[in-house]
Amino acid sequence: RKLARPAAPAMATTSSSSVRQSSHPLILHKITQMRKAKCGPKYLSQLLREVSTFLCYEATAELPTGPCTVTTRFGDETGQRIASRVGIVPVLRGGLGMLEAMTEMVSNAKVYHLGIYRDKTSLLPVEYYNKLPKRVDCDTVFVLDPCPISGSTAIAAIDILKAWGASGRAAAGAEPRALSIKFVCIGASEEAIENISSAHPDVPIHVGLIDRTRDDAGVPLAPILPGLGDIGDRLFGTDGGNDGEDTDMEDS
Repeated sequence: RKLARPAAPAMATTSSSSVRQSSHPLILHKITQMRKAKCGPKYLSQLLREVSTFLCYEATAELPTGPCTVTTRFGDETGQRIASRVGIVPVLRGGLGMLEAMTEMVSNAKVYHLGIYRDKTSLLPVEYYNKLPKRVDCDTVFVLDPCPISGSTAIAAIDILKAWGASGRAAAGAEPRALSIKFVCIGASEEAIENISSAHPDVPIHVGLIDRTRDDAGVPLAPILPGLGDIGDRLFGTDGGNDGEDTDMEDS
């Protein structure tokens, strides 16, 4: 079904406190490798997993912890455990490339899938797959979408999750506590970051790299220059691009 939403105001918000752009040198280095035209599906999948691991580390830094008792070789000791029930929502298809890294880092997280695409005629996001359970059984959700260009798909996914969180808690008679949502992406256009943060200023955005939408003269640039492209198509080899694969690109 088509998910209509009023257009977000055209305002620059990339300096917003909700936007957490990584400055980690390994993230910047590996995203550069992902841009290369000869980066085929196998190597791209490896890089996507590695960058997702770093971003997961940064995105989970504010998860609450609580004390717990563990039995060691020398008796019982007090330690710390994650006190928040975590859910991970990859937006199909590209989000699947980030999923393995996130579940390896947060092994007890629940995984829910959302399928959303942008209609080529109306340009509105269309939901075609939704596996959210009726019962809300998590406190914090990480939305994975590797390369938002306009941000419309990400906004629709967050809209769906907020509605799900509100209705699920009300149906269960739970306290009206808002579901904590965090958005994680590898690279995004400046326009996407502006639109997402304007539509959902309460949602932290963890991003590896933000690309400019216009050059110094104000001329529109092709999104995500010079070549991240559609991660879903590149990841599954359906982009019609280069069939070869350079497996030794990190040195160049």
